[in-house]
Amino acid sequence: MEFERLLELVSDEPVFETSLLLAGNVKPPGVRLQLARWAKSGKVYQLRRGLYALAPPYQKVKPHPFLVANRMQRASYVSGSSALAFFGLIPDTLYATFSVTTRRPEYHSTPLGNFAFQHIKPLYLRGYLVHELGCGQHAFIATPEKALLDLVYLQPAGDTLTYLQELRLQNLERLDLIALQQQAEIFGSPKMLRAFEVIRKLVKTEAQEYEML
Repeated sequence: MEFERLLELVSDEPVFETSLLLAGNVKPPGVRLQLARWAKSGKVYQLRRGLYALAPPYQKVKPHPFLVANRMQRASYVSGSSALAFFGLIPDTLYATFSVTTRRPEYHSTPLGNFAFQHIKPLYLRGYLVHELGCGQHAFIATPEKALLDLVYLQPAGDTLTYLQELRLQNLERLDLIALQQQAEIFGSPKMLRAFEVIRKLVKTEAQEYEML
C-alpha cells in the first residue's frame, strides 16, 4: 500500500484502526509492516496496537483527546477530573485524560497525550452521554454528577471533606443534586451516600457565599 492510498482512505478520520485497511485484495502482514514503517518515519502515530492517527501535516483535523480515549478502550467513557474540567467544575490543569472502564486498568502515553483508565464494576458503567467536541467529533462523557462520584468511588477517603476540597470544585450550581443522589444510591454503599451529603453541603455553602457578594 502506498502512503497516498492511505491518505485517501483515512484522511477524514481523526483516528483509524488497522481493520479499516484490510478490506479487499490486500495482504494483512504487508499492511501491518507498512504501518510500522510509517510510524517509525513519523507519518502516523501508533496509539495502541491496531489504532493509529495521521501525524501533522497529513491530518485534516486534530483528534480530540476524549475521542481518542473512547477509541482506545471501547467499553469506557471519559469521567473523573477530565469530565469535571470539561464542564468547568474544576480548573483545567490535567496531565492525562481520565476514563473508567469495565476492563483492566491501563495507562497509555502517546504522541496525542496521556490516557488513564480505571476499572469499575459493569453495574456502575452508566451516567454518561454523547457530547459534541467540534470538527465532527463526539465522545462518551460522564455527566458532572457521575464524574464526581466516579472520583469518590475510586479514591480512598474520597468521601471526606478534605479530599473534596482538594479538588478545588467550582461552579457547583451546575450540579443536579437530585441526579447526584440517585447516582450515589446506585452504588449502594455508605461511602457514596456520605459523599453525597458532603457535596450537598458544599453546594449550599457556595450558594450562600455567592448571595453575600
